[in-house]
Amino acid sequence: MIFDAHCDVLYRLQTETGLSFQQSQGLHITYDQLKKAGGKVQCFAIFISSTLKPSERFRAALEQIDLFYEKIVKPHPDIKVVKSRKDIFDLLKGEIGVVLTLEGCEAIEEDPLKLNILYHLGVRSVGLTWNNANAAADGALEKRGAGLTAFGIQVVEQLNHLGIWTDVSHLCERAFWDVVDVAHFPIASHSNCYQLCPHPRNLKDEQLKAIIQKDGVIGLTFVPFFVKKEGKATVVDLLKHVEYLCELGGEDHLGFGSDFDGIDETISGLDCYQAYEQWGELLNKYYSSLQTDKFLYYNFARRFPN
Repeated sequence: MIFDAHCDVLYRLQTETGLSFQQSQGLHITYDQLKKAGGKVQCFAIFISSTLKPSERFRAALEQIDLFYEKIVKPHPDIKVVKSRKDIFDLLKGEIGVVLTLEGCEAIEEDPLKLNILYHLGVRSVGLTWNNANAAADGALEKRGAGLTAFGIQVVEQLNHLGIWTDVSHLCERAFWDVVDVAHFPIASHSNCYQLCPHPRNLKDEQLKAIIQKDGVIGLTFVPFFVKKEGKATVVDLLKHVEYLCELGGEDHLGFGSDFDGIDETISGLDCYQAYEQWGELLNKYYSSLQTDKFLYYNFARRFPN
């Protein structure tokens, strides 16, 4: 079974014509691939382009939620919307759980009511930023590198009250530490180890340890330039991040967030969701079946919000 904490299928369905979630060759993740590779829970991010005007952003988020229900859920009786941990463990054999997440608070601007609305529509994980600054915080590529704003703190407290994940992927380092101080349920949906690949989107050792100490999960991602600084990234390079995180005490806090359909280039050996089959086989060569099952599924599933 596989729990993948991040993909951008909804954004691609919204912005590109001719794509089909059923079996489109243009998508990294499709229904057919989820079935064949043993997908059990897939998170679908709501991502808002920075090119949109503030007045257009919330509507764009609602359009992606509509696509989620109309194109992902409705045509497939064996796909079930997941809003709680109980929903995950109630999934029957052959059923796939799908989760809505928010990648960046641009969609809500400075309106807590909009966040509540997204929660009622199914959103169960919220990343405060993408790469730049917004009303909540500075992103990993924002030169200023500031922490949470007063509104950002309010958002995290609202997420605590709702009992859902606060996603630290994409935050700058100072904002990360502000979140760790406030958040009850922090995760990193798609980030790797900075020590192995020094990219601003990756997490340093103390950050990784902080998430572990808060009983969160780090979703190692398949973005090639977050895996290896130079040269073509391969599954062997990604395996080094697995090993490194385990050495930091992360065996029970390690998962995967592929970022499929949010990337143009892929890791050699992990070019689409169906390649998870080969990835699982490789993990089993170096780790026990219990460890591999935790990495691929249980670490995220067991910590899903109530």
